[in-house]
Amino acid sequence: MKVVDGIENLKKGLPYPVLTIGNFDGVHLGHQAIFRMVINCAKRHDGTSVVLTFVPHPLRVIAPERAPKLLTTYKEKIKMIESFGIDVIICTHFTKEFADIPAENFVVDILWKNLGVKELFIGSNYFFGKGRRGSPDMLKSLGTQYGFTVNVIDEVKVNHVTPSSSGIRTLIAKGKVDEAAILLGRLYSVEGIVVEGAKRGKNILHVPTANLLTAHELLPSDGVYAVKVEIDGKIYGGATNIGYNPTFEDKKFSFETHVLDFAGELLGKTLKVFFIKKIRNEMKFSNVDKLAVQIRNDIHDIKNILRDYNKNHIEILNADS
Repeated sequence: MKVVDGIENLKKGLPYPVLTIGNFDGVHLGHQAIFRMVINCAKRHDGTSVVLTFVPHPLRVIAPERAPKLLTTYKEKIKMIESFGIDVIICTHFTKEFADIPAENFVVDILWKNLGVKELFIGSNYFFGKGRRGSPDMLKSLGTQYGFTVNVIDEVKVNHVTPSSSGIRTLIAKGKVDEAAILLGRLYSVEGIVVEGAKRGKNILHVPTANLLTAHELLPSDGVYAVKVEIDGKIYGGATNIGYNPTFEDKKFSFETHVLDFAGELLGKTLKVFFIKKIRNEMKFSNVDKLAVQIRNDIHDIKNILRDYNKNHIEILNADS
């Protein structure tokens, strides 16, 4: 797969470009369905499957106060799109100047003249251009005028729910990671580097934890989760706590994971945590002993959840794992 940094850097024409356009944050099942359509169409015409996406997210430029916390980093998004077999990804730099391009100019100057699009696949709720004045109907009209085909895709349904990046963000922010996984088509994951922590898990509670520093924007809500953990390419079970450790009256946020059946040094390593299910909210206990008892109960429950999960699920982690 070829990644083009800016459409202006597309040096030569592509054979029969079949294109889709979007932010594709999370690369959920709805996005994946469109990618398959684009790829299949390109193959029928010995053409090129193309994804046009934006960096940063347009709202970071247009309305920073409304910009969402993203489900995937830029690097993750590119790897996931690549894993589906797309031939070319064009990463367009979204600036204020780009945002001011009228919809018709975007279609004629960029999609038709620059890219030479032959077929375009978009969702029925796709709007674009200055003031979001561009619509599927406008695209169809311009396609007829300039000789390219526009395919408007109806909403994809998963268990009667339409996957959307915003909807999945809401689920994760509420801790409903199991519901989010259904719409993503994989477990939601967060990667981080293990850093020094307070060492209470090992020294006081006798449950060593890896304290993670992450660049990911969106973590699930505070609480305890059954997870899987990738370390050096190997997958382990785990228990993750997110929050402020209220029993110790911490004011510092922490994201820490106890890795089951692991003995070794983790400091400085990169871990990827895959969220399976939230088991409880954070709780404040009257003393450390009661907290320790609860942690042991949590680990018992998590082992059962992981056992059931392994029985009932084909392993679906992130595409780049």
